[in-house]
Amino acid sequence: MLGVKVWDAIVVGGGVIGLAVARELHKDGARVLIVERGEPGREASHAAAGMLADADLALPEDLKGLAAASARMYPEFAHELEDESGMQVDLRRQGTIAFFPAPVSDARWKPLPTEEVLKSEPRLEGALPNAYFAAEATVDPRALVAALLKAVKHRGIEIASGAAVTEIMVEKDRAIGVRTTRTHFSAPLVINCAGAWAGEIGAAEGGPATAGEVAGATTSFSQNSAEGGRARYSRLRVKPIKGQMLAVIAPGLLQHVVRAPEVYVVPRSGGRVVIGSTLEDKGFDKRVEPEVIQRLHQAAAKLIPQLGEAKMHEAWAGLRPGTADVLPILGHTALAGSMVAAGHYRDGILLTPITARVMAQLVRGAQTDLPLQAFSAARFG
Repeated sequence: MLGVKVWDAIVVGGGVIGLAVARELHKDGARVLIVERGEPGREASHAAAGMLADADLALPEDLKGLAAASARMYPEFAHELEDESGMQVDLRRQGTIAFFPAPVSDARWKPLPTEEVLKSEPRLEGALPNAYFAAEATVDPRALVAALLKAVKHRGIEIASGAAVTEIMVEKDRAIGVRTTRTHFSAPLVINCAGAWAGEIGAAEGGPATAGEVAGATTSFSQNSAEGGRARYSRLRVKPIKGQMLAVIAPGLLQHVVRAPEVYVVPRSGGRVVIGSTLEDKGFDKRVEPEVIQRLHQAAAKLIPQLGEAKMHEAWAGLRPGTADVLPILGHTALAGSMVAAGHYRDGILLTPITARVMAQLVRGAQTDLPLQAFSAARFG
């Protein structure tokens, strides 16, 4: 239709994953539109702690290769963003001191005797058993988002914000664009990077799905029959997992990330110290509960007493995009012209560079840096 703008790709979601994917596609010459339901970068990306925890013992086996590759990419990724945006992302590489319930044998973790722990972080107190060090890094997610946004805008990538995508539009069994609560946009490729909201986006040929059809949907855009002859494509199995956190002002108090079973503490270069976090399956509830924040604050103060005296700067809750097997969903779906990069759970910041790279490789039809079978949308169906 004359006068209707068509992009090469539409990225649904303006968090760090969506912004980085859009930027990578643009580097390959694509005309990209980002469609964001709210303000770009203000959901899980804004709420994250920013630990690049590629040595986390809780990482699923299938995710370790992707996490390690992404961590290796971060220095160059951060340097590129800082060059493009003129902003700092506060990439810190002082490492992590962690206390485990029992001894660990992972080669990435170096055992630390108590005297070495206290030499590295003299303000740590109390029993310090099973202490280990890993050469992990951190980044300030809010600074990262700001730099990505500036880089994306500098490249001329368009952003349509303030209206949620309600469905992927389909014609002759392939994606042709997206419909929002206000309008629609056309492109032969749609990439769902909508984070915790990725599972809220269906796809339909001939019009929006009814409530009953949505309730009966399964996973990964497998085609369903519907009344009136309209093909239906189901929603991704991604759900929000709430995390509550706080930050205090304590300049110079810590150099390393400190992790214990009940709490983690992440210093920033500007003097903020982030303390987190909960894991709550409560839907889209983002309420901050004072008793939960107080419990986290007290747990941090047991490790570092000065944190108990530090002035609280902020408390918040964010929604991580979770999947049943805590692995992301990356790649093509059963609907032609539709792809997904979502479900990164607790590792969205860590996995941002590698996600952008492999998604761009898939769009080009190139071989990906790492195998992605474990992250296929088809695994749920």
